[in-house]
Amino acid sequence: MDKGLLAYLLIPLFAAVIIPFAARCRRKLADIIAAVTLLAGLANLAWLVLRPSVINGGFADIPGDGLSLLLVATIYLIGLCVTFFSAWFMDEELPNRPAYYSLILVSVAAMTGVVTTSDFFTLYVFIEVLAVTTFALITTDESAGGIEGALKYFFLTFPASALIIAGLAVLLLTLGSLSFENLRIFMASDIPSGPVTFGAALMLLGFLIKSGVVPFHAWTPDAYQGAYAPVSAHLAGIVTKISGVYAIVKLATLLRFFDGRAQGLSGMLMFLGMLSIAVGALAALRQKDFKRMLAFSSISQVGYIVLAAGLGTPLAIMGAVFHLVNHATFKTVLFLNSASLERSAGTTDMDKLGGLEHSMPWTSWTSVVALLSTAGVPPLSGFWSKLLIILALWESGFKTYAVLALLFSIVTLAYFMVMQRKVFFGLKTRAAENSPEVSAPLLAPVVLLSAVIVALGLLFPYFYTYVRVVTERIIL
Repeated sequence: MDKGLLAYLLIPLFAAVIIPFAARCRRKLADIIAAVTLLAGLANLAWLVLRPSVINGGFADIPGDGLSLLLVATIYLIGLCVTFFSAWFMDEELPNRPAYYSLILVSVAAMTGVVTTSDFFTLYVFIEVLAVTTFALITTDESAGGIEGALKYFFLTFPASALIIAGLAVLLLTLGSLSFENLRIFMASDIPSGPVTFGAALMLLGFLIKSGVVPFHAWTPDAYQGAYAPVSAHLAGIVTKISGVYAIVKLATLLRFFDGRAQGLSGMLMFLGMLSIAVGALAALRQKDFKRMLAFSSISQVGYIVLAAGLGTPLAIMGAVFHLVNHATFKTVLFLNSASLERSAGTTDMDKLGGLEHSMPWTSWTSVVALLSTAGVPPLSGFWSKLLIILALWESGFKTYAVLALLFSIVTLAYFMVMQRKVFFGLKTRAAENSPEVSAPLLAPVVLLSAVIVALGLLFPYFYTYVRVVTERIIL
């Protein structure tokens, strides 16, 4: 484990233990402790990476492999936005308010553990801790939809855990160790890699299920739609990306796809990634519920990351890492805005909404920024990550995949424009008549994340330098 980042795991855990006692008499203390913990961590991470001396030095002085640092910062950013939003969204009388914030902080600690560990067993333990806390979070409001979503999440991702354990057993018997470095050294040697590839295949299958990649996506729309509204943003924005997608990218680098090793696994990942892009985008076109459309859109965008991981070249890994960060920002904005719509208009059925652009301008225009980034429209951040992925495919000779990835970006733009027209720019419906803009505290997280989306796009040369350093360290 990266010891330099250990504090970012331990401090949220400590805060999670403190909250039930500190907030016993004053429930609002739970919000404050959670938000301050995450804000302090995020500020410290920003200082580590964004000091002028570090930027001028081309990020050569960043600790570790740089990827862990980037992902911990993303985890803290999304966790802070969800926590702050929840504080103003949540019912004052909700009995499990302290428990909710403790679970958020435990999930942040677990995700930090996932991205900072250096062996597969510890990775698996943290992923399972994350799965249990996510199950509890989905049922926060104790609604029928939340309980149904949580049960589907649990039962459909349970086989994934069994597959990962089986893969770990094969790797341990073959390599004698579960450390990342051992697998990297083995794959760089000339020893036949059959048993190791089989163990890795079992693990990849488990992580694909946890990522909600087609054809293992059945649980995703129901869990996202049924979950307590801010939890949907947490789940879609960062949880599934860390519990599944990150592990896929990590395995892709360790298996050295870029050297032509494990070609069968590489081809499978690329095919499933492309399938997810297509199925997710086409299914999103047919949805009438805002949250369900976002869920299928999330499946499609995860497909881009898996497709790039399957290719495994340095440029593709750069695109995958950048798109993982971008997905966390733009999908969180859209899911938090769906929560605002639910609060203001009482529904997320797009056929019952319309003409909200004038009464909810901030919600409308932050949605525009996020959807344009999702579709890959320049100069927003999503454009650059998709461009890197498409260029990597084209350069490696996968021109059909490159063209299809580009075409489905256009489909993404199409269904989001349909959503925007129905919800915000269409004729006013009865539900929209009395739907005022939500309060400033509910808007603050989405405005912040929208600013991040714009900034990452406009300052792409700096971010490109950082991601290039990361890729060099994790691949070579």
